[in-house]
This record gives sequence, C-alpha cells and structure tokens, in this order.
Amino acid sequence: MLLSQGQMSDYKGAALMLEALPQAKAMLGDKGYDADWFREALIERGIVPCIPSKANRKVQIGHDRTLYRQRHKIENMFGRLKDWRRIHTRYDRCAHTFFSAICIAATVIFWINQ
Repeated sequence: MLLSQGQMSDYKGAALMLEALPQAKAMLGDKGYDADWFREALIERGIVPCIPSKANRKVQIGHDRTLYRQRHKIENMFGRLKDWRRIHTRYDRCAHTFFSAICIAATVIFWINQ
C-alpha cells in the first residue's frame, strides 16, 4: 500500500493509542493490524486479538472467525458516518469540533434507524 504524505499504516497509528485503549475482552482488526508486537501488547493488556494473519505470514495465526464476522457492523457504522460530508472531508480541524460533529451525526443516524 502506498501511503501519501501525512498518513501512516494502521498498526503504527494504533501504537500511538495503545495506552488509551479501554478495557475490552477482544479487539477486532483487519489484516493491517497483523504485527507480532501489536498482538503481544494487546495480550499484555488482557485483550484477545481477533486479527486475521496477512497472506505473507510464514506461520498463520488463527482467529475467532465467528467473532470476526461481527466486524461488518463496525464497518457499516463508519460507512454511515462518512455519508456526512462534513465528517467525510473533515472540515473541522479542531479535534473537539470534529468529535462534536461525529456525535451529532451518530445521534441522527441512531434516531433515523429506530
């Protein structure tokens, strides 16, 4: 994958947020998070990694396929949020303003889908 200026790979971005991870039983991630050090960091925090192995991994690591299938719900939620132009294009540069826009969009999406 070619990354443009200002972007980074998934698991490198996750490394910056490891300390802020909430308590959880498992973490669902795509193949972009498949790194030994990341799996070990999750296990140290008591979180079971549910991450499929990359195709080029010499020894494939198993994952809970039933749990991983639930990941589509998270992806669908992000897809719905990106329907909002303000969020998709990230007009707001301040983090608190951007987060507020996400909260408003999530509330409306929840209200519409009831």
